[in-house]
Amino acid sequence: MKVLLVNGSSRPDGCTSVALGEVARALAEEGIETEVFFIGNKPLPDCIACRKCRETGRCVFDDRACELADKAAECDGFVFGSPVYYAHPSARLLTVMDRAFYSAGKNFAFKPAAAVLSARRAGTTESFDVINKYFSICSMPIVCSTYWNHVYGTQPEEVPEDKEGMMTMYNLGKNMAWLLRCIEAGRQKGIAAPPNEKVLTNFTR
Repeated sequence: MKVLLVNGSSRPDGCTSVALGEVARALAEEGIETEVFFIGNKPLPDCIACRKCRETGRCVFDDRACELADKAAECDGFVFGSPVYYAHPSARLLTVMDRAFYSAGKNFAFKPAAAVLSARRAGTTESFDVINKYFSICSMPIVCSTYWNHVYGTQPEEVPEDKEGMMTMYNLGKNMAWLLRCIEAGRQKGIAAPPNEKVLTNFTR
């Protein structure tokens, strides 16, 4: 089993990385493989609503969003991490998630996921809610911990001082491992994911 840790910060080794690292430590103790997917800090185009991916199954922009969509097919679980900007996740993370989830939602469906936030002081719970909405739309079990999944610090070396935040990250990794094993046990017993129906209602018609 493999969990993809998506780092939506512009800094590969910043506060978000420390939080994800603690989740990875707990997963490693449970024998779960992890991989860090750093989105990067280069400009990324937003979704242009061309709907071409409805025909091809792939976004027209061949960049990190497409790479994430491809990797998602090979992974069993996800942790999406982001710093908080104005009580919101990073725009680069949301851009990548918008395009990857819209173009390749089948690669994420029914796989456990969690959101992790880092902040100096506030805005974490609002950002937590934003990221979790992607999971709830895509039939993904949301992995919880023993508190909301966030850490505090202005610099990476300050994050470990947030003992409760680090404990929350560690417990999150343990809970993710437990849920992955439960899903695998069900799969071995012949319990498959349900075939969800898809009906769209436009309120103006």
